[in-house]
This record gives sequence, structure tokens and C-alpha cells, in this order.
Amino acid sequence: MLEPREGIPPVVADEDSLAQVIAAFAAGSGPVAVDAERASGYRYGQRAYLVQLRREGAGSALIDPVACPDLSGLGEALSGVEWVLHAATQDLPCLREIGMVPTSLFDTELAGRLAGFPRVGLGAMVEGVLGFVLEKGHSAVDWSTRPLPEPWLRYAALDVELLVDLRDALEKELDRQGKLEWARQEFDAIAAAPPAEPRKDPWRRTSGMHKVRRRRQLAVVRELWQTRDRIAQRRDVSPGKVLSDLAIVEAALSLPADAQALAALNGYGQRMGRRQLEQWQAAVDRAKGLAEAQLPAPGQPVTGPPPPRAWADKDPAAAARLSAARAGVSALAERLNMPQENLITPDTVRRVCWEPPKGVDAESVGAALAGYGARPWQVELVTPVLVSALSA
Repeated sequence: MLEPREGIPPVVADEDSLAQVIAAFAAGSGPVAVDAERASGYRYGQRAYLVQLRREGAGSALIDPVACPDLSGLGEALSGVEWVLHAATQDLPCLREIGMVPTSLFDTELAGRLAGFPRVGLGAMVEGVLGFVLEKGHSAVDWSTRPLPEPWLRYAALDVELLVDLRDALEKELDRQGKLEWARQEFDAIAAAPPAEPRKDPWRRTSGMHKVRRRRQLAVVRELWQTRDRIAQRRDVSPGKVLSDLAIVEAALSLPADAQALAALNGYGQRMGRRQLEQWQAAVDRAKGLAEAQLPAPGQPVTGPPPPRAWADKDPAAAARLSAARAGVSALAERLNMPQENLITPDTVRRVCWEPPKGVDAESVGAALAGYGARPWQVELVTPVLVSALSA
């Protein structure tokens, strides 16, 4: 499929055009296909730079959320309508920011996982299920570009062109496999989930952190990361374009004495000006000047069980339980033709095996699973497997 059925719709970039789209989509029928394009790797944060929609009776629409930053009117017009998204959890945060929150949804990627499809990218799913090949050449472009080139807009419109058709075909397949109710429970859980809490100590996710051992070095990573984040936010660019993770870790390991020593490290080469070097060296110096009590602790506080590799030493009985549970879950997932992590999250299995309920029976194990967020269909299927593993 090379062209949208009605051609490329004009980009909606003013309130009058938006009002017309809202009226058209409110009057449409059936589910609405929704997609959003971000500028990951180019801009700071994960905001939407284009929103695409398609609904029977309304056709397709492309909306510029930079020119029209408040789409709550559109969100309200589509309240009660099922939204069809592909990999919903990726797009919902940026849609929420502009006032679009679904009350019910159908996730075609998750449906594909539950139905046992080996490849669940949108292009692969559309080709495998509907027999159409979609052009997928512009997924990683800078969607903050204005004006957006016509080939990009064509690609964006095609992303929602067949989404409802894909949804209908997947619903039939899930129903045939007896998994439709499971999928509905998963979709309801996604729609009902609150926004994610801000990550604690996000600087600890710097790539290459495993090399950094000493607390003083950790402080350098933290100071450089936070300085980089402030600059990236102010300039509205991806943090990686300001300073690479590799460069942050290099400085932390070397603890350079001055800007000249810093300039000799990977990531701070010849293209970096004196002022920039001094800015990064100042961050290093701030970390070097901290009192011992102000230095970050090595490692993050563990809230759940220890890493599984440590179980054999810490608690051999728990290690045996985990081994039996993993084998049982793996066999069940294979029988059901779906990924293990969609049957039950590995973290949930670890927690139940590390601290099993006092009475190992179906009721107590089922309650433990539900307490960790497992859906009713997962509780029903996985409880017998875990009861067996915990009793062995």
C-alpha cells in the first residue's frame, strides 16, 4: 500500500480546522485508529509532534500538536469510543500530555503477542494478517521538523490506514484461540493504569554504569548527568546530543584534574570549545568537592528479591522453587503459544518464589499473584503451576 485511500490529508494546524476534525470524528462510527510520532533522539522528552487518526465516516486526520497543543476537546469527543493503537504504552504518555486519554482500547501489538505471532511490529503484522506491505522508511526521522515533508506525511497516514482492519482480524483470531477475554483484560489494565511515577535516580541508568564502582566516581556521573539534563531541557535537544553516556562514564573513571585533562578523554575531543570543557570540568569538580556523607550509595536500594544468580547461596530452597516455577511457566507458555512474559511477568514469579504465602494452596497463591497485579486470566492459568513448584 503506497497511498492512503483518500490521499494524504492536510495537516491540521489551527483551531478552526481542529474544530472541524473534532466534529467529523465525533460523528464517525466504530473504533478510532490512533497513532503519534515523537522525535526521540532529536528532542528533549517524549512529546508528540504529529497525531494521526482514522475512523469510519470521518476518514483520516493528521494533527500538529505543536500548533494545536490542547487536544482535550478531541479526547472528550472520542470518550467511550474504543481506541486502536499499536504498542499503546509507547504512545499513551505523550497523548496524555496533550489531553487525549482513552476510556477503552485495543492494542494490536499486544494482541499479536497473545495470539502467538512471531513478529509483532506494525509492518510485519499488517503483512502477515492482512497481506499488505506498508512502507516503513521514516520511523526514526526528526518529527519536530517543520514543515513535515510529504513522504513523511504519507508514511504517517498509512500507519493508521489499516489499523482498524488489523484490529478486526486479530479479534477474530483471538476469539478462535479462546484468548479474546484474556486480551480484553490486558487492554482494560492498560487503559486504567495511572501515569508512571518519575524514575528515582534516573542518572543510574547511564549506559556503562557497571564500570563505575567508587562512590566519588558515582557522584561525578550524577553531577554530569544532571548538568547535561538541564542543558538538554533548556535547548530542547536529546541529552545524548549534548554529551554522550560514554563521555560521562569516562570522566567518572578518570576524575580529571582540570579542563586540559578532560579534553584528552573520549567524548570531549577537538570539536568541544573551551567554555564547554570548563562547564563539564566544573561539574566534575563539584562532585570531587562533596563531603563523604553527600556521596551516592553504590547500587540502588533493592525493593524486591535479590538477583536470581545469588539465590543458590542466599536461599537454596528458594532457588529450587524458582527453577521449578520457571520450567512450569515456560512449558505452559509454549503450550498456549505466547511469550512467557505475557503469560506472567518474571518479576511476579520471582517475588512469589522468594517469599511464598504461608499456606501453599490455590487460594493463597492466587491472592499473591493478584496482589502483584496479575490479571484474573493469568491468576487462573498460572496458579496451578506455581502451587506445584512451591510444593515440590
